[in-house]
Amino acid sequence: MTVAVKSPESANAVVDELVRRARKALAEFAQADQVRADEAVTALAWSLYNPAHAKELAVLAVADTKLGNVPDKIVKKQRKTFGTLRDLMRVKSVGIIEEDKARGITKWAKPVGVVCAITPSTNPGATPVNKAMMAIKGKNAIIIAASPAGLKTTTKTVDYMRAELKKIGAPEDLVQILPSPASKDMTQALMQAADLVVATGSQDNVRRAYSSGTPAIGVGTGNVPVIIDETADLDDAAKKICASKIFDNSTSCSSENSIVIVDAVYDKAIAALERAGGYMASNAEKVKIQAALWPDGKLSRTLIARDADVFARGCGLPAAAEGKKFFMVGEEGVGKGFPFSGEKLSLVLTVYRAKNFDAAADKARAILDFQGRGHSVGLHTKDMGRARKLAEETDVVRVLINQAHTFANGGGFDSGLNFTLSMGCGTWGGNSITDNLNYKNFLNITHLVTTIPEDKPSEEQLFGKHWAKYGK
Repeated sequence: MTVAVKSPESANAVVDELVRRARKALAEFAQADQVRADEAVTALAWSLYNPAHAKELAVLAVADTKLGNVPDKIVKKQRKTFGTLRDLMRVKSVGIIEEDKARGITKWAKPVGVVCAITPSTNPGATPVNKAMMAIKGKNAIIIAASPAGLKTTTKTVDYMRAELKKIGAPEDLVQILPSPASKDMTQALMQAADLVVATGSQDNVRRAYSSGTPAIGVGTGNVPVIIDETADLDDAAKKICASKIFDNSTSCSSENSIVIVDAVYDKAIAALERAGGYMASNAEKVKIQAALWPDGKLSRTLIARDADVFARGCGLPAAAEGKKFFMVGEEGVGKGFPFSGEKLSLVLTVYRAKNFDAAADKARAILDFQGRGHSVGLHTKDMGRARKLAEETDVVRVLINQAHTFANGGGFDSGLNFTLSMGCGTWGGNSITDNLNYKNFLNITHLVTTIPEDKPSEEQLFGKHWAKYGK
């Protein structure tokens, strides 16, 4: 249904009605136990995991947004949904979720209420379902504010979620969407009317969420640098970097944007990356790529997230480049004067050369300081001492070792991070969470506190060492 919204007043009226329906659905779902909540979560998961729906929405998303590719979007929709369902089925979110008898504390989980979920054009099907599953796990209602570019896809996705809720007899209005045409006025009104805002997408949306006056969770900018040191299995690293870089044509915020190779294995690492499908651009070709990718100082909508052959032709690269999977450009500088040092949302991988591991780590931190603070960094190595050193000295939420970033950063079946499509970046990235967005972010917790045997140490126990060292 299309609703004409011509003023802030009419935007408020549309939002008020959606919120009214959401609160009515909340009241109807209030008595649901854990089993019932999990049935609803599973229904939402099936609405997208269903192979027919996954394919239909992938095709629609590419046609709608001109971003990514259909096969990878099908994989993303099913993999993320399956992994998130796995995570959610293993945890409690209704009633008593924890009892600590030693401390005399019992915790009850309760809904946060109506969630405003801002979703991006890069994942117009997967992200809405991912957030809805987490929200409904805590018996919340969710209203989605979709990117205008992906609105058609997201609307169809919501229709499928609502149909599955209806099938199991749950209130359909637990999941709703702002109607077309999408507008900033409606999104702003929804942020102010909701109980919680969860924003994934542009940093403008994240900043608006934090300034809405409603409790908000936002996520940061990706610009992942990955280090290859002299101990790494170069072919394994190259294959993982390639698979990660090209997935859905680099629409993921977790896609490798730069690699930093230590000098001792630079030539061998480049050769391995070329074997994996990379094309190393000459200096002259680098100039062509830059001119095409940033024609007016901003990323070209006709080249980001496009297939490799389309990208190669658009940049005027030779025919040999059209058959490659991704494109490498050498770089030395970092910052505004060096656009290849930032996030590119395309099949371009920036390559840096470093004297040794310490220099490589410094370069990776410089890249993150320019763009992507707090998000993540990767390292291909056999030296776990270096892995721990990188984690200790780098201000990021995630440090991935010997992994394909796109597949591991937002949850994997061979790593411990929970599945999500929204990665918090801590205060480094201007965010309130230092974790992958998860069901806990959609819960209020009531603490029942009872008395315990007194736990009061003596003054000597607390101050003794201080007195002995510094006096009273």
